[in-house]
Amino acid sequence: MLLENIGTSLLVTENQLSDLHQLLVEAAKVLNIQVPDLYVRQNPVPNAYTLAISGRKPFIVVHTSLVELLTRRELQAVLAHELGHLKCDHGVWLTFANILTLGAYSIPGLGGLIAQSLEEQLFRWLRAAELTCDRAALLVAQDPKVVVSVLMKLTGGCPSLSDQLNVDAFLEQARSYDKASSSPIGWYIRNAQTRQLSHPLPVLRAREIDDWSRSQEFKFLLKRAVST
Repeated sequence: MLLENIGTSLLVTENQLSDLHQLLVEAAKVLNIQVPDLYVRQNPVPNAYTLAISGRKPFIVVHTSLVELLTRRELQAVLAHELGHLKCDHGVWLTFANILTLGAYSIPGLGGLIAQSLEEQLFRWLRAAELTCDRAALLVAQDPKVVVSVLMKLTGGCPSLSDQLNVDAFLEQARSYDKASSSPIGWYIRNAQTRQLSHPLPVLRAREIDDWSRSQEFKFLLKRAVST
């Protein structure tokens, strides 16, 4: 993957896409983390991901379609989200969990049931990890509407419609999802819908980050981030 990025993507530096590089440097400073490498890759699917390889500098990859879809502040929020994965060493824990699950499958008898239970817990952890990184994005953006706007655009946005998108309407949609899934049947369907997902539903992520933005924990962490 390292060689593929070098061979097929643009490495962002002070001399190459300098504005994007500055966004990354600013976000890394707020989160108190070393600046990783950043690559921009030509791809029509809006996405970003990060990878840390033992003994090598970690890197983030951003697709060109994501750059086109988002504003400058929204793009920085995405970079902060990816930095959150590095800050929390999520890659290390994910590797450990995968090894543990594969080992369980090799146990005769109940190994399959144990592995399936581990997989379900792993997906739950992955979803929680994404919420953690959304919080990292909010600490950098310092405005919940910026982070919610990213989630909204990834759900159903495109450059030609960006000026018509409404963050408040998307949050209301999130609350309506909570209401619809509050009954016993709704709870069951919601659990079945999400249990095999590595990422929480976008509406749930939007609601979670909006709620956390009003918490005392966020205000305390924001004060620390600004002071540093």
